[in-house]
Amino acid sequence: MKFGVDTFIWTEIFTIKDLWIIQKSKELGFEAIDFAVAHPENFPTDQVKEALKESGLEVVITTTLGEKSNLLSDDQEIRGNGIRSLKKLVDICLELGSNILGGVNYAGWGCLSGKPPTQKEWENSVTSMREVAAYALQKHPDLKICVEPVNRFETHFINTAEVGINYCMAVGIKNMAVHLDCFHMIREETSFREAVLTCGKEYLGYIHVCENNRGIPGTGLVPWIEFFQAVKEVGYEGPLVIESFDPSFEVLNANCAIWRKFADTGEELAVKGLANLKKISETIEV
Repeated sequence: MKFGVDTFIWTEIFTIKDLWIIQKSKELGFEAIDFAVAHPENFPTDQVKEALKESGLEVVITTTLGEKSNLLSDDQEIRGNGIRSLKKLVDICLELGSNILGGVNYAGWGCLSGKPPTQKEWENSVTSMREVAAYALQKHPDLKICVEPVNRFETHFINTAEVGINYCMAVGIKNMAVHLDCFHMIREETSFREAVLTCGKEYLGYIHVCENNRGIPGTGLVPWIEFFQAVKEVGYEGPLVIESFDPSFEVLNANCAIWRKFADTGEELAVKGLANLKKISETIEV
């Protein structure tokens, strides 16, 4: 299994001053790096591309849309903002050699309606994503747009793998897939194994390996052996990336309701998590 790390471990918003993270990720033993890009218009693509040379790291791009780029919105201008943002992210993926665009890319993260999703919201998002997926298929044919089911406190729209697959099928373009995240899965799925098997090789596009409390992976309630067994069975070949946040963060930790430290630094969390997950994965047989 190929383990990676998210830039959120060190920084809330990746800028030129954070280029050192690329080499640090390599030195710590990770094989992939996930750049969390909420504002693609400000992302230092050229400098990152240069810094990635010789690193050998597999590159992933993830994002979250917001209130002003929410694909669920009835406001055409807001949906247009989201479409333009996602197309820019497709371009960044192409420049950096990333074949995965994951995250909450289908709705505004944290934009809760207080009600179940409506048919109009479904149509708004699916139609918008279809435009993005068609653009990606033409511009970057190797790219998978992976929708991340997240917990009910972060979206009312896609919470489970099954709904994520239904969404991909509704978009109807072959470059759509599902991005599973263990932190969200333990709240919304009834079985880690069944969620993975439901996706299968066709729809399992990306994985975040997070603990149930966003602490050090391997120290909580996530059934890692069951999960890894299923991941191997379906033939997933992509990276498994640790995503959490440094204790010093203010905005992200507030938004994600992280009120206590799980490690002294995000880096400590990632390093200990990597050691735990590697040890667990070595016990898996198919």
